[in-house]
Amino acid sequence: MIEARELTKRYGDKTVVDHLSFTVKPGEVTGFLGPNGAGKSTTMRMIIGLDSPTGGSVTVNGRRYAQHAAPLHEIGALLEAKSVHPGRTAVGHLMALAHTHGISRRRVDEVIELAGLGSVAGKRVGAFSLGMGQRLGIAAALLGDPAVVMLDEPVNGLDPEGVLWVRHLLSGLADEGRAVMLSSHLMSETALIADHLVIIGRGRLLADTTVDDFVREAGGGGVKVATAEAQKLRSLLAGPDVTISSSSAEELLVSGRDAREIGAIAAQHGVPLYELTPQSVSLEEAFIELTSDAVEYHSAPATTAREAA
Repeated sequence: MIEARELTKRYGDKTVVDHLSFTVKPGEVTGFLGPNGAGKSTTMRMIIGLDSPTGGSVTVNGRRYAQHAAPLHEIGALLEAKSVHPGRTAVGHLMALAHTHGISRRRVDEVIELAGLGSVAGKRVGAFSLGMGQRLGIAAALLGDPAVVMLDEPVNGLDPEGVLWVRHLLSGLADEGRAVMLSSHLMSETALIADHLVIIGRGRLLADTTVDDFVREAGGGGVKVATAEAQKLRSLLAGPDVTISSSSAEELLVSGRDAREIGAIAAQHGVPLYELTPQSVSLEEAFIELTSDAVEYHSAPATTAREAA
């Protein structure tokens, strides 16, 4: 488990992480999201002791990272896949890490095979592609069989097979009862993997919720219904917690009743339906809406050379 309490980091007059509190629980994949400059990397560096907090605290399995005698057995982290000596082989890099914690060569071989690096284990890391480097970083994170796994952009540079492998790997780790923290800019992939979301902007907590609840609250939900008897159906569906609007004579947008309930009421009263579609937004759309005021860098609309002329 990772627990951050009022975690704060300042560099001079600039506050990068601002009284941030959240928990990464065992048995869940927690998506750690935020726009560029939100403080995600600084937060993850403080979790594993690479940066010291200005205020507050963060613990891994009840202790600060530096207090663990064998931290690789507590938390495995991938923050920068290319932070490996390019002259070392993959197996050499993993063996060097293993020696610091008394981890056996057998375990090194296990994570090499798990990461699909068996055919390149003896090659120098400097010749690795970005995807191969990511696989090596994930192998290193899993080396100590840790209870907590923290990965920053783990699918960066991976091909579709590699992305699918990471998806199943992280879900499997959570199913084993491990706490998994995932930071990624790929919202569609995060939506498929994560159970929980922690979203920050300008170093502050913006949301701490499940994926489903976040998307539902951001999108307003509702069900789109099409019928030639819209007025009759509107009367049948009306209630104290039900909101109904319409965009045309035959379409209704209903909030407060789900699609199953609407369909049952329509069938009971002989109202034919042409469409019954739950409405929602994507995680990406919900994220952009929530963080719009916390984005540090805004891009201008793209223009072509012809338009510029």
